[in-house]
Amino acid sequence: MEYAKLEANIIDCLKEEQAKLGYRSESVRLYYPLQSLNRFLKTDLGTNEMQAELQRFSHYVSDRLGAVDISHSGDRFCFLLPPQAGDYVYRHTDASEFIYDLINTVSRHGVTMEEVLDLFRKYSDHVHIEEAEPEEFDYLVWFEDGKPDAFRYCISDEGCHIIYHRFTEDDYNDLYSAQA
Repeated sequence: MEYAKLEANIIDCLKEEQAKLGYRSESVRLYYPLQSLNRFLKTDLGTNEMQAELQRFSHYVSDRLGAVDISHSGDRFCFLLPPQAGDYVYRHTDASEFIYDLINTVSRHGVTMEEVLDLFRKYSDHVHIEEAEPEEFDYLVWFEDGKPDAFRYCISDEGCHIIYHRFTEDDYNDLYSAQA
């Protein structure tokens, strides 16, 4: 089974949380829909089969992230990550990574959209920037070569500050192609 993409996503979520809130050695809950888990694992499992597969995943990551407790309600899965997971991410993350710069940039009072877009350009010569069709956000931005990450960033100027939401490519496509 291919667990690397799911593990990387969990680590990315923890990095983002630590960049926003700071590091604390504490338990964290992450939630995933069944459809996203099937994509990460390249499977087509139902909820009970996925629950069994995720127990194997928990064992696979236990030496790095600790004993991950996974439960589900319907098609929604909850990953209860022990403090060891956050500790691992903290010890293995460089605070100069893109997500840290992005959060520091958007949290500054008076930051402009151009400053945010320039930050993406600072990290890569292969940045896709397009004005967004949906009225929910202003720009869709991503790194075309997947470096430093492969997320789709939906960025909005809320008048007094810039906000972003990030999605995997497939989750973005599911969300916004369903609205089209």
